[in-house]
Amino acid sequence: MAQGLYLSQKMSQSMVLAPQLQQSLALLQAPILELRAQVEAELEQNPVLEESVNGETELEEKDGKEKDDVAELPDSAESSDSSELPDTAEPLDSSEPPVDLTSDSVPEKDSPEPADDFQAEFDKLAQLDQDWRDHYAQSNTAGRSSEEEEERRQFMFDSLVAGQSLQEMLLEQVRDAELTPEQLPLAEMIVGNIDERGYLTASIEELAASTGMMAEKFAVALKAVQGFQPPGVGARDLGECLKLQLERAGRQDTLEYKIVTGHMEALGRRRFPEIARALSQDVVDIQEAADRIGHLEPHPGRAFLPDNEQYIIPEVFVQKVGEEWVVTLNNEQVPHLRISNHYKDLMARHETDPATREYIRDKIRAGKFLIKSLHQRQQTIHNIGTEIVKRQRDFMELGRAHLKPLTMNQVAEVVGVHETTVSRAVSGKYMETPHGVFDMKHFFTSGFTSADGQAVANTSIKDMVAEIIKSEDQFAPLADDAIVKLLVAKGITIARRTVAKYRGELNILPSNLRRVY
Repeated sequence: MAQGLYLSQKMSQSMVLAPQLQQSLALLQAPILELRAQVEAELEQNPVLEESVNGETELEEKDGKEKDDVAELPDSAESSDSSELPDTAEPLDSSEPPVDLTSDSVPEKDSPEPADDFQAEFDKLAQLDQDWRDHYAQSNTAGRSSEEEEERRQFMFDSLVAGQSLQEMLLEQVRDAELTPEQLPLAEMIVGNIDERGYLTASIEELAASTGMMAEKFAVALKAVQGFQPPGVGARDLGECLKLQLERAGRQDTLEYKIVTGHMEALGRRRFPEIARALSQDVVDIQEAADRIGHLEPHPGRAFLPDNEQYIIPEVFVQKVGEEWVVTLNNEQVPHLRISNHYKDLMARHETDPATREYIRDKIRAGKFLIKSLHQRQQTIHNIGTEIVKRQRDFMELGRAHLKPLTMNQVAEVVGVHETTVSRAVSGKYMETPHGVFDMKHFFTSGFTSADGQAVANTSIKDMVAEIIKSEDQFAPLADDAIVKLLVAKGITIARRTVAKYRGELNILPSNLRRVY
C-alpha cells in the first residue's frame, strides 16, 4: 500500500461563544466578591469607565437629552451619525429588552430587540455553553527543643505571610535548622515529598534507592523534619502523625499515647471495650482518652490549603413587610459604573483625530455593554429570588422543617429563563432570611409526599434525621431501622437505605460507632 502526504478538507461544528456573551455569563455566575474583582479588572482595562461615588450608574441618569449623551456625539468632525453609539441613559426595568449578547455591537435604542427573542436566544446559547462544557468534562533534631527555640518557631509559624505554601514554610525551616551539609539536601528532598496534608508520601527506602544514599541517613533527616512546625508534619500515617503531636506536647506517658502507638485500628472502629481489655483500663477512661485524641490535628497541612476560609456576603435579603415578604438585593456591594464625561467630551471635540475617536467609541460601546450586563444580572437574581420566596413561603414563616420540594425548572418557567440560567444565577449566591443565611441552592430540593398529602423536601427530612439522632440515648443509639419507624410515625414513608444515605451526608456515624460507654 502506497504511503504519502495528502491534503484534505473536513467540516466540523464547534461551540464558540462571543466574548460579550462569555463576559455576561461570567458576571451572572460570579458571587459578589468575584464580581467586584471582574469589574475592577474592567475598570483598569477600559479608561472610559469609572465607578460612581454616589451610586448612580449610566443607566440611571435622567434622560437622553443632556449634552454628554453619547448618542448625540458625532462620529467625526464632519459627521453627526450616531447609529453606532446607542442612548442607554434611561432606567433599566424588567420590561426593557437587555443587550443582544450574541452581537458584536450594542443595538440601537430606537430599534430594540424584543425581550422574548433576546431571552430565548440568551438561554439557548447558555444551554449550548453548558452542553459543551459537559461534553468536554466527560471526554532540626527530634529531641524536644528549648523553650526559647520553640517560641521562635511558633512565632515564625504564626507570622506566615498570606499565600505561603506548606513546602515553602518547611524549606525555610530547613535552611534555619542546624543541619550538616550532608543532611541539608536530604531534608530538602524529604520536604519535596510531603503532600498538602503534611504527610510524607515516599518511604525512606524509596528515597534512599533514588539517590544511592543509605536509608539510615534519610531517617536522621526525617527526624529533623518531623521536629518542624506544624506539629505532626512529615508523618507517614495517621498513627505517627498523632504520636508526633503527643510527643511534642510531652504526653508520652498518657493513655492516649498508648492507644495511638498500639491500637489505631480498634480506635478507628471505636472498639473501646477491646482497647480497655488490652490495656487493663476502664472503658470510660478509654473513651475519654479517645475524645482527647479527637482534638489533635489529623492533617497538619490543613492551615496552608487554599480557600481555607470562605467569606459569605448575602446577595439577597428577605424581610416581611406587613403581610408580604419583600426581596431586596445587596446593591451596595455591586459596583456602580458610568461612562466618563471626559471621554464623551473628547468625542464631541472637532480636533479629536479619527483614530482616537474610533478607540473611544469602541471603549464606550464595551463599557455600556458591561453596565447593561450588570443590570441584567441584578434583575435576573431579583426575579429568581422573588419566585423562591413565593414558593418557599412556609419556610420563611415557620422555619427549616417546612422547606418544600422545588426544582430549578419550575422557577425558570415562571421567571421566563432557561434552567441553566437559574443554575448560573444562584451559583455561589446566598440569601439572608429570618432563619439564617442560606446558599440559594438550598431552596432547590426534591422530596417526599407525607401521609396527609403534603410535600416534604428531603432537606427537611435530613433535619428530622439529625434532630432524632441528636435527642437519642447516647448509651443506646438508634439504628437506621428505628429512625425509619419514627419518621413513619410522623407520616413520612422512607426506605432504610435513604436514611443511611442522609445520615452519611450529615457526617453522622452508624449507631454502633455512636455509642457512648
